[in-house]
Amino acid sequence: MAQQTLLSDIEIAEALTELPDWTRSGDALVRTVEAPTFPAGIDLVRRVAEVAEQADHHPDIDIRWRNVTFSLSTHSAGGLTALDVALAHQIDLLVTRSD
Repeated sequence: MAQQTLLSDIEIAEALTELPDWTRSGDALVRTVEAPTFPAGIDLVRRVAEVAEQADHHPDIDIRWRNVTFSLSTHSAGGLTALDVALAHQIDLLVTRSD
């Protein structure tokens, strides 16, 4: 994977206008999804894993019963990059498809 350029605070704020379910937490974008059932949450994680593997960019994932929290940060770059914004959009699409 090529070295990614960190996004500026302004670029992150602009990206978040198109990602209303996401928030910034330090050097990460974070979203919690409440799945209708525990198995549905696990299935969402499986589908996100497939997309993440294809992108070679992997989120931190926390599963608490039906609540699945995704945290995105480009650790190799030390913060937020375009990879995180792109994966957030893909996760949003997967969440919409599972509603």
